[in-house]
Amino acid sequence: MIEQLISVALEGVEERRDQVSQADLESRLAARGEDRPFREALVRPGLSLIAEFKRRSPSAGKISAGAKVTEQVVAYERGGAAALSVLTDERHFGGSLEDLRAAHAACSLPILRKDFIVDPYQLYEAAVNGADAVLLIVRALDDRALQAMYVEARGLDLDCLVEVHDAEELQRALEMDADTIGINNRDLDSGTVDVATTYQLMPDVPAGKTVVAESGISSREELEELERVGVDAVLIGGALMSAPDPEAKARELTGPDEGTREHLLP
Repeated sequence: MIEQLISVALEGVEERRDQVSQADLESRLAARGEDRPFREALVRPGLSLIAEFKRRSPSAGKISAGAKVTEQVVAYERGGAAALSVLTDERHFGGSLEDLRAAHAACSLPILRKDFIVDPYQLYEAAVNGADAVLLIVRALDDRALQAMYVEARGLDLDCLVEVHDAEELQRALEMDADTIGINNRDLDSGTVDVATTYQLMPDVPAGKTVVAESGISSREELEELERVGVDAVLIGGALMSAPDPEAKARELTGPDEGTREHLLP
């Protein structure tokens, strides 16, 4: 599965580069708005919620095909989310850079561009379309490309969520001194999900790293268990996108004492 996803991502980059050059993107960097630090939003007291917007996925199929990004992210912010994740992959997730721009305009939360980042061009796209952070998947990049992408992203003032799934990938992320580690409970090759993955890898994460648990999480009870073992944030998409009332679901997940309550709109 991962090879196909990477191949599609590379095709998409070439198509978009034919329409908008990297030089054009670079010329727009000066017009970026105020900084919304992504990592800082994850390390306040309590477990932070990164609420995700996606219409479908390869594993779940259609989740909420008609969802409007503006309405959804405002609901997430009102529900206490600390940050957003916006899928921009069109073929597999029904996302777009337009969704990223709309989310940025609709709320004040920092935003992660979630996609298969395989070319530096995508970092410039992220920066000029409203992202504050990007996802770097260790399994999708060799060590040299991973390090180069990380350095270039930080040079563009983008935080990086460096995603791992097993002990070997975690070691690679630590060797490049990634400060924010995403532990994906989903195996991108098989598609299977096991939340035990986070618990298995947590003892090997050094103190001082920010840890985000991803995939297969849907209840407040699960969040409390993850917080107990030292997880700083959770990234949740399916449970929020399929909820009849996403604001209420976000409130349920963040809990009554969640530090992210300061984000609530008047």
